[in-house]
Amino acid sequence: MLLSIVMIVIGLAVLVWSADMFVDGAAAVALNFGMSTLLVGMVIIGFGTSAPEMTVSVLAAMQGNPGLALGNAYGSNITNIALILGLTALVSPVLMRSQLLKRELPILLGVTLLAFFHLQDGQITRIEGLIELAVLLAVFTWMTMQSRQESSHGDELEVELNQELKRIKTSKAWVMLVVGLVLLVVSSRMLVWGAVNIAHGLGVSDLIIGLTVVAIGTSLPELASSIAAARKGEHDLAVGNVIGSNLFNTLAVVGLAGAIHPMQVPAEVLTRDWAVMLGLTILLFALGYTRKASGEKTISRLGGSLLIAIYIGYTLYLIVGVMQL
Repeated sequence: MLLSIVMIVIGLAVLVWSADMFVDGAAAVALNFGMSTLLVGMVIIGFGTSAPEMTVSVLAAMQGNPGLALGNAYGSNITNIALILGLTALVSPVLMRSQLLKRELPILLGVTLLAFFHLQDGQITRIEGLIELAVLLAVFTWMTMQSRQESSHGDELEVELNQELKRIKTSKAWVMLVVGLVLLVVSSRMLVWGAVNIAHGLGVSDLIIGLTVVAIGTSLPELASSIAAARKGEHDLAVGNVIGSNLFNTLAVVGLAGAIHPMQVPAEVLTRDWAVMLGLTILLFALGYTRKASGEKTISRLGGSLLIAIYIGYTLYLIVGVMQL
């Protein structure tokens, strides 16, 4: 138990330290290659910070623990929207651009609805896993093409980037991004290892572990990166990070796990966890259309507080359910 606590403390310290390096590297790469920060947040950071979820879910599926695999993926999605965007908005109200509301969020909603059709029969087959991976490839290929077209017309996001980032050479930017990413993944794995050991010692089920301890642990890279991006004023990077991570979790994490080993889906995953995930995705639309006095659409501090309140309520509901077993 003591070793687990030590691993959690060390992992958290390394995670916080590496977050700024990772965000600076990602933003510099976006600038140097003419990509929008939104796309970099969704593709590079979304993929990189979802690496812990992929590792945990694939291993869980191979070991015959579908509850942990699914709980990890969907629990991380719930954590990303409710806890991470909520905390990010409390640090700095998050600007929601019209492109995000018209394109990226509808895609996330569509992917969430696709998950329903794969869950409703109580199993995820290899074919369904491969379908999710194919959809992921199609979505990000299309987004990459769209970003290139937009950058050719002088993407205004480049103007908003910190002048200091313009002085970072491409080679150094990639080193910062890769080193920061490795440290984020390694530190999150340390956190998860310690947290899972403690949870198992308390006799908690794999699904609940996946939805709470593992989901929070593997979402810590997104939390650190999003808050660091928001503090730097890079709202596209913060929001794109969460949306990209959720797309990867729903399609890549579950898709890989299902393609490797077909999974039986506990009934409560659909009626409880998927339903909460869908509700939060829809809520993002409502919060995104909230206007400030200046006319900007933002997730305000009040909206952030609402998201955090939902997360706390959901987590308490899970805890009460465990206590009644």
